[in-house]
Amino acid sequence: MRRLSSIRSARPVALAGLSCGAVVGIAAALLAGSATAQQADASPQAVLEATHNPPLLTLPGEPLELSYDVYCATAGVEDPEESCGVSGSLFVRPAGRGTFRELPLGETSSNGLRKLAAGVPDDLAASRDGIEYYASIGSADTTIAVPAGGATAPDRTRQLAGPVEVPLGAHVLGQLRGRSARVAAARWGDGPTDVGLEQDRDLAAIGATAFDVDRADTVYVLDEAHRRMLRWSKGGSAPSRVPLSIDGRLADMAVAGDGSIYVLESMAPAGRHPLLRRFDENGRDLDVVETAERPSQIRVGADGPFVLEQPSNQWMPAVLDGQPASSAQQRAHGRSARPLRSGGEVVVRRLGDEIRVALLRDGALRRAWRITSTTPLAEVQLAEPMGQRLVLVVRAYSDTTDEFLVLLLDRKGLAESFSVDPADWAESAPLGRFRLVNGSLFQLGSTASGAFVDRFDLEVH
Repeated sequence: MRRLSSIRSARPVALAGLSCGAVVGIAAALLAGSATAQQADASPQAVLEATHNPPLLTLPGEPLELSYDVYCATAGVEDPEESCGVSGSLFVRPAGRGTFRELPLGETSSNGLRKLAAGVPDDLAASRDGIEYYASIGSADTTIAVPAGGATAPDRTRQLAGPVEVPLGAHVLGQLRGRSARVAAARWGDGPTDVGLEQDRDLAAIGATAFDVDRADTVYVLDEAHRRMLRWSKGGSAPSRVPLSIDGRLADMAVAGDGSIYVLESMAPAGRHPLLRRFDENGRDLDVVETAERPSQIRVGADGPFVLEQPSNQWMPAVLDGQPASSAQQRAHGRSARPLRSGGEVVVRRLGDEIRVALLRDGALRRAWRITSTTPLAEVQLAEPMGQRLVLVVRAYSDTTDEFLVLLLDRKGLAESFSVDPADWAESAPLGRFRLVNGSLFQLGSTASGAFVDRFDLEVH
């Protein structure tokens, strides 16, 4: 089980999870790295890597510097001190218009890490709609683009002018709200309605790694250890079983409006990237999509499934025009904001104990919030609109305990808040413990006895 020491060590990391922005979950390393990275194709000459955490949401007047951690090693040279030379350029423009301006990336170092960095000129950084940018980084043998789509799918930074300020102050931990209902439950075990548990002497327990809830309030829990889905109909006490041809390891999942079940695997066949598999409601194989990079999340938007890819740290479509998207198509359509089922997009950025959230429609910023806290905050698990409100779930913690803080935000600020038990005895897919459906918040939890899904009603039906 993850302890508070690991939560504290994760705090400085910018969140890559919801992306929604740079929101990084504590468990993000289970499915993908927590920082943005781009690696050159394998070559006999050199290995070249670059990592970048994009500042997705900025405030007016903030200085904007873009930096890339770089690593370069010549093939056959094992001495880490004998790294090869690197250089690069940053290409930046006002979002959606004009030509890219080339800026040289200068080499610096920080905490023993090599960096290439460039400050964005004030006239560009002050652009009302934000900026678009990508980097070209090279050594004597190879050149890479960060993100992989380059000018076709650049990174995007948006400026928040006049966000709704939400000062939380000091949060009192331990005052937890009880569930409205327990809508699914299964014991650990190998029985027909049990959920499998994977344990290793040196690793945390892993089981029931992902879940989803459809518009009919049907609950789906991925029992990856038994290569199946457990499905509870609304009001049902026992689940039905749906066999799935998956690899049986940690995975994320989502259910589409047509009943299709998407399972995003974490392990890849030799020489390939991990696979996204689609099944019908009975578990029949429909499609398989090879992800363009290393995936960490699967979510369904208005136009179909999107996968959060590392190292580009972008949401990429798995399907285009009803057909599985190739790796090149995925990279070319990458975006920084997460598409929502209801249409529009959401972007989240966490900076220590400050969270910035923006809702977009047709690419334009519609509403934004800036949440500050004197209580330490960790990963943002969920940020989605509910009518005229935004529901945000973030982990709050102290040196001795932690819990999930649920915030309901409106145009004036904080409309309501409550806390829930983290209930994360077993590891699950990163940033996948909550779903917002039909005005209720659903939480996937676990204890030493088993896994469950609880419902918390947020509004009167």
